[in-house]
Amino acid sequence: MVSLDLAAPGAPAKPVFELSEKPSLIGLSREELAAALVEKGVAERQVKMRVSQIWHWLYIRGISDFDDMTNVAKDLRALLKQHFTIQRPEIAEEQISNDGTRKWLLRFPARGAGRPVEVETVYIPEEGRGTLCISSQVGCTLTCSFCHTGTQRLVRNLTAEEILSQLLLARDRLGDFPDRETPQGGILPSSDRKITNIVMMGMGEPLYNFEEVKKALLIATDGDGLSLSRRRVTLSTSGVVPEIYRTGEEIGVMLAISLHATNDALRDELVPINKKYPLKQLMEACRAYPGLSNARRITFEYVMLKGVNDSLTDARDLVKILKGVPAKINLIPFNPWPGSKYECSDWETIEAFADFVNAAGYASPIRTPRGRDIFAACGQLKSESERMRKTERLALQAMMIANHGEDD
Repeated sequence: MVSLDLAAPGAPAKPVFELSEKPSLIGLSREELAAALVEKGVAERQVKMRVSQIWHWLYIRGISDFDDMTNVAKDLRALLKQHFTIQRPEIAEEQISNDGTRKWLLRFPARGAGRPVEVETVYIPEEGRGTLCISSQVGCTLTCSFCHTGTQRLVRNLTAEEILSQLLLARDRLGDFPDRETPQGGILPSSDRKITNIVMMGMGEPLYNFEEVKKALLIATDGDGLSLSRRRVTLSTSGVVPEIYRTGEEIGVMLAISLHATNDALRDELVPINKKYPLKQLMEACRAYPGLSNARRITFEYVMLKGVNDSLTDARDLVKILKGVPAKINLIPFNPWPGSKYECSDWETIEAFADFVNAAGYASPIRTPRGRDIFAACGQLKSESERMRKTERLALQAMMIANHGEDD
């Protein structure tokens, strides 16, 4: 089920990981980058040009070594190497699913008095597109009862550098930056890119790390760098209502809501943040999200739990609470993990639920589980320090075979 590919032909070598107290230039805004250069002695009359050069090398060319900045003067390159870093995180493990999904366990160096931390990042290839699922926190504080990630305690927020580095490293591994022979002004055409979409749906609640997520996504969508369309960037939240308003106003990406229930009593159990921001407040924030239209809908994620939230009454109530919101409902078959008290709804039940919601005028695709054999599916991410023991992995595999057959 699991294959390792740390030395895949044609892929960049695994980065050499060295703990460094040097600050990284990755994740800095142009203004912050300019200030950092001035502080280290770069003449102010040169700063605008130097910022433009560095930005180009980091986010268009995708380099991770100052020596590769060939149009930057040698003395400036030496200065940058002395005071800063642009290294990638260490790949502690890379796994490839039978369906082509890739999962990287990434290790970041210690911050201050802390210890190195690990997060998981997932790449999902599809026909005509490729989606990268990015983490925003180490662990999670929300304790959603159906989510495996929620069983890991929150360690800390990721920085904008660490969030962006997941994208940069994935593009390295997939060959998604121009090669060295491409002219310096060249940029890989969007039609040739492996990563066309990113989703903030990995470990953690992005809106509990708003400022760092904002910085990272503004750089990812910058037209003079990584140049991802904001319509191809989706931020998923369990319902941090005040920051939903800010997301629309300050970041402007697509929004996904981790919903999973149609009444407060059940949602309090499944998604405990609902006790602080109940459904009425959440839906008001959704209706006020800027730029909503049939072409720019909010995605509502709804995990299908057998006998819990999967009845036609639940489907009817779902349609009622979404009234007036341009929406798409992603129905997610529950992905099992040892110790969970839930089971996935029967396929016939999921299809009946989807048919009812579709008939009411809402698209309700059933999400095809991806990467289950490497524990990369929705709700399954968990860092290596909290990974399952071998016996638990075998139990998961046995459960999957029993429920879905050996070819799943």
